[in-house]
Amino acid sequence: MEGQRVFELHFAPVQGYTDAIYRNAHAAMFRGVEAYYTPFIRVERGNDFRPRDLRECQPSSKTVPRLVPQVLGGTPEELRLSLGVLRDMGHRQADINMGCPFPKIVRRGKGAGLLPSPEQVEALLNVLEEFEDMRCSVKMRLGWEKADECLALLPALNAAPLSAVFMHARLGTQEYKGEPDVEAFGVFGKECAHPLFYNGDLRTVEDIQGMRERFPFIRGVMVGRGLLANPALAEEYESGRALSPEERNSRFRRFHDELFAAYADRLQGDAHLLMKMKTFWEEFMPWTDRKILKRVHKATKLTQYKEAVNAAFAEE
Repeated sequence: MEGQRVFELHFAPVQGYTDAIYRNAHAAMFRGVEAYYTPFIRVERGNDFRPRDLRECQPSSKTVPRLVPQVLGGTPEELRLSLGVLRDMGHRQADINMGCPFPKIVRRGKGAGLLPSPEQVEALLNVLEEFEDMRCSVKMRLGWEKADECLALLPALNAAPLSAVFMHARLGTQEYKGEPDVEAFGVFGKECAHPLFYNGDLRTVEDIQGMRERFPFIRGVMVGRGLLANPALAEEYESGRALSPEERNSRFRRFHDELFAAYADRLQGDAHLLMKMKTFWEEFMPWTDRKILKRVHKATKLTQYKEAVNAAFAEE
């Protein structure tokens, strides 16, 4: 029955944040996420890949229930090479990035730079016929400059053997600014033949529930920065219960400390560790007092950083 359809919450890939250490720690401490995605891998010069990107995709590096590598390919040859490498690793799922808005990527006709080119998208998706043993999805945006660009892609998308479409309801030119165009998402969703997931500015349980009620045809949502800010968001949605202030403080502290210890083991030197943890706090617990967050980001020594973190959790 329609009312019993499974509604899934997926953790979006966020470059610089959701690496293997982060994903594994999150999955160990919080429930509710159906699948985790790696930041994209891409073909470099000489038809090669960066070793660190491939390490992130190694099945042996993950302890999450379901890991989906994301690939960035502007040409059929690049996509073919990327999917072949992942298949050789043992992966049977992959996500194709057609939404990255960063100018350096777009200028090369990749990510959101593909969206104004239906013929290029069709040629890319035709490669999937060569990988019948892999389930491939697409993460995209409404368009690069116009919200109806996605509609011109529907014939190619609907004809492709996709497992899902993840739609970030913004234009590429917006990057991560401005409001998502929820109306345009709805127009696309009515014509999309594949399981569809909404992505864009989901920060609270109410945001997720509101999107599910407004668009009952969606299979689920993909959340990125909302989970970086509140790592318990998926669990709170799944359980229907918000963490108490005491429980949130305790579990968020444990999560922070687990990440700190894991990055300390991997990274060389205090400076690298500080830089990594400061990046973490750019999204984590944004409700923290601004003066305390400023202390976190101005810390030049680990002792200063730890004192600021203690103050952040004492405030809770």
